[in-house]
Amino acid sequence: MLFTDRADAGQRLAEALQHLRGEEPIVLGLPRGGVPVAFHVARALQAPLDVIVVRKLGVPYQRELGFGAIGEGGVRVISDDIVRRGRLDQADLASVEHAEAAELTRQAERFRAGRPRLDLAGRTAIVVDDGIATGATAAAACEVVRAHGAARVVLAVPVAPPDAAERLRASTDEFVCLSTPFAFSAVGEWYRDFSQTPDDEVVSLLAQAAAGPGPAAAPSGGADGKEVQEELMIDAAGVRLTGDLTVPAGARAVVMFAHGSGSSRHSPRNRRVATALNRAGLGTLLFDLLTPAEEANRANVFDIETLADRLTDATGWLRGRVAGPIGYFGASTGAAAALRAAAAPGADICAVVSRGGRPDLAGPLLPGVQAPTLLIVGGNDPQVLDLNREAEAALRCETRLEIVPGATHLFEERGALQQVADLARDWFTSHLVTHA
Repeated sequence: MLFTDRADAGQRLAEALQHLRGEEPIVLGLPRGGVPVAFHVARALQAPLDVIVVRKLGVPYQRELGFGAIGEGGVRVISDDIVRRGRLDQADLASVEHAEAAELTRQAERFRAGRPRLDLAGRTAIVVDDGIATGATAAAACEVVRAHGAARVVLAVPVAPPDAAERLRASTDEFVCLSTPFAFSAVGEWYRDFSQTPDDEVVSLLAQAAAGPGPAAAPSGGADGKEVQEELMIDAAGVRLTGDLTVPAGARAVVMFAHGSGSSRHSPRNRRVATALNRAGLGTLLFDLLTPAEEANRANVFDIETLADRLTDATGWLRGRVAGPIGYFGASTGAAAALRAAAAPGADICAVVSRGGRPDLAGPLLPGVQAPTLLIVGGNDPQVLDLNREAEAALRCETRLEIVPGATHLFEERGALQQVADLARDWFTSHLVTHA
């Protein structure tokens, strides 16, 4: 699992933590990189956010070896075993602790900008970091949080090596991790953007969280002259799915994106298409048909029936929030889900576009699709091109097959994705706006 950035990681992690919403948790981000991740977790759970400042106490002659940690409020977590084996005397301990306590106080005051530390007594605390290397700091943070009176301590991270994950799972009340790759060498390799988080960003995010709760999950639509841009939770077939809704001012139709295998609503390819549709005055809803836990099982991305059922439920949910006709944009296996959902009785879908799709996976339901359907395939994607030609023959609705010359399955060639965006824009504006 590769994350776009810390915001993406936080949004995906929040989905895996939805079961804790009812416990009214407090979310605690480890500085610095853990705070941007925690910010999005707290916003999705509508939970208060604070920073958990912990300073590791390193053995004087081997700083990377920690003999303990300190936290705010005078909390000390000391490993008597390491102190004994390291033959550390009280002067050694006091010297290290004094230096780290000064830095801890400085960081806490800067990050909170005068706000008091949140009271954890009796609460469920979710400790969040942007990833785990050895796990020493995260483990120390969890011990400090428990010492502050938290009734339940949950550690949540996007990625960790399997051995560290196993240790942390045994030392917390609950450990939530989206990915534990065996080929792990550093946290940053699992992010496209792992740039350093400056202190100012931590201060800003904590201030935003303290100012009030995150956005409501019920946008009104853009036909009233106001643009809508919302991250929201969608109830679909018994699960809660996260989505990004953009409705330009005056938009009269919305396109729902059904993502394919190994992709998500953060896919740069689908977002580029969505941007082109927004510029043409169409609304877009990009959302994930699978939860992060489900994505870990590769078989789920080929469960077209489940994906289509969720898309159908999400479509009903969307109709209650925005006006106007709805279209589907599907990629890879998501295209099969879009076509299956469009073939359902009473679907009332006004247009479908498939990008590098697998319409063959919709099987015998293809003749039931009534929505005008555009199939876009790369010219250098021969197997998928053959499958789309067969699907074109099976469809009974208005259908067109467009081949992008020289493009492969992901349309990564220069200019290829722009052709996809232009084709999709023209198809949707032609078939959706006429129904508005």
